[in-house]
Amino acid sequence: MRSTMPLVVIALLAAGPLFGQITSNPIPAPIEKRGIAVEIRDLVRLPDTRGIRPADQDVSPSGWARVSYVRDLPDGRRFANDSRGFLYLLNGTNQPSVYADVGAAFSLGVYNRLESGFIGFVFHPEFARNGLFYTVHAERGPGNPKTPDFIPPGFTLKDVTYHNIITEWHATNPAANTFAGTRRELLREAHVVANLTHPMGAVEFNPTANPGDADYGLLYTSGSDHGFSNGGGPNASNPTQTQRLDSIITAILRIDPRSPSATRGVKGLGDYTMPMANKFAADGDPKTLGEIYAYGFRNAHRISWDLTDGTMFASDIGMNQIEEINIVRNGENYGWMKREGYFENGRPRGGELNQLFPLPADVLAGRQKDGFTYPVAVYDHDEGQAVTDGFAYHGRIAALNGKFVFGDIQRGRLFASDLAAMKRADDGIPQTVAPVEEIQLYVRDANGGRTNVSLQELIDRTMGARITRADLHISRSRDGELFVTSRQDGVIRMLVPDEGGPAPRTR
Repeated sequence: MRSTMPLVVIALLAAGPLFGQITSNPIPAPIEKRGIAVEIRDLVRLPDTRGIRPADQDVSPSGWARVSYVRDLPDGRRFANDSRGFLYLLNGTNQPSVYADVGAAFSLGVYNRLESGFIGFVFHPEFARNGLFYTVHAERGPGNPKTPDFIPPGFTLKDVTYHNIITEWHATNPAANTFAGTRRELLREAHVVANLTHPMGAVEFNPTANPGDADYGLLYTSGSDHGFSNGGGPNASNPTQTQRLDSIITAILRIDPRSPSATRGVKGLGDYTMPMANKFAADGDPKTLGEIYAYGFRNAHRISWDLTDGTMFASDIGMNQIEEINIVRNGENYGWMKREGYFENGRPRGGELNQLFPLPADVLAGRQKDGFTYPVAVYDHDEGQAVTDGFAYHGRIAALNGKFVFGDIQRGRLFASDLAAMKRADDGIPQTVAPVEEIQLYVRDANGGRTNVSLQELIDRTMGARITRADLHISRSRDGELFVTSRQDGVIRMLVPDEGGPAPRTR
């Protein structure tokens, strides 16, 4: 059912003292269930990979399989990853077989952080012809024979703790069901904090771009502060590393993955070509990095596009207070570490990262511009801990049509916001955001009986134990339906239309 609720206008006085620090509950209104109910159905459980890494090197040794992406090719094949190192091909009945052992290719891989190991993958839009796909993984820094293409400004090789790498793979036969071919490194960038926190994890192509469009074949990365907020050690909690254009810290990058040796174009930091459609590539300023598409994100670990109009969204994980969904545009600044949601963060003013302060009233109301782009949907840590993937939905589930569906990684809650309301909130007025409601999940038994459930309950049931972290991720099928996965129980589930309607296509 399409929401008819108006945009939420958050009153400054409701958030806290006018000029003082906001100490707790910055968004008092709770997220409630308002009638959206959707069936969730198991598709397949990936193979058990517990024990393939030593327990002290595995962030979740008891987790069955750590799946975070499901992707469909136009030819009907379906793929999923296990961040412990495997890329699986799912056959016509969704049964998995190993397509590529990504972990075996990288002996220095790191697997002991939430975003580590074989983090992400995406296929080139012309994979059927060129056989190209792209992966992201992380490696140890000390003792690594490779030299990063990028080290944060002010630091040197001796400060490097981890490497984050984007690799291009070339399948000799794109139609084969097991990978054979070559690979090429596109970008290797460094972390200098104690823990591998907020690496680049997502790589994406704009699915609405067509051949001949300026955006066609350009590769986007997620955007993050590379642990300069909570990465630990003396180099973390560092506002001087954010809000700069001579660094990829906090930036979503957009690159042409083809080597400059092939395109004869301008070389970027790594072995890729600079797209001159990027604002900072075309600004004529040698002090700005041309691969930056947008910046000011703490951990915009997932990005997606509305397939109807090309609107680009990013899910940005907040610090101690605010989770946000942003509409992303070329050249814009999304605020971190100066902003968190539509609040001012305490760290740049000499305070702490867990502190928030109200924006000046004229800025909050949009009467005065401060140069930042603000989120179109938010929630605080009363409701969850870390926002997960989100997608504009135009599929077969009537209750979700015209909604943006997202959720919380840790608590496993699924949320929805009205797409039209989100786009109206993209108005330059920080205090206007779209309402958020929770989706009620349900399952049906063999007799068709309906039982309301939470994702957490499904995970606990599968694992036979209480699991403290749902580890939710969401993916989209080639026909626009939504997969729900957990990096704990390794099950790929799908949101499906009610039994009273047509069954969803699962291929």
